[in-house]
Amino acid sequence: MMLADLLAAIGAEWFAFKSFTRHATNISHDALHVIAGPVIQLAVAAMLRGSLRDWRPWLVVLAFELVNEWNDLQLDRWPNYAAQLGEGAKDIGLTMALPTLLFALARWWPGLLTRRDQAR
Repeated sequence: MMLADLLAAIGAEWFAFKSFTRHATNISHDALHVIAGPVIQLAVAAMLRGSLRDWRPWLVVLAFELVNEWNDLQLDRWPNYAAQLGEGAKDIGLTMALPTLLFALARWWPGLLTRRDQAR
């Protein structure tokens, strides 16, 4: 099996899994993007034994989302390509909104995420 065939098969399985998840959970497509971003970010930070202050969990979420949108463009061609690109841009924004907020808070305002000392 050629690499291109393997990637196409993986992409088709991923597309089917997303469809199954959307129907099995009855959670909207947009809400799944909002949920998936922070879940992936937190999972990657935990696996790396790192922090949300680190760029790597945020970058992994972005990479997953860009690959996901590329896969959608390969497997699900809409009659209106511009509308499909707009939907993809919206998906990227929804997926990255909370990870970006968490990253920014952890990096530049970490006191907001920790308990303040009452002895001050």
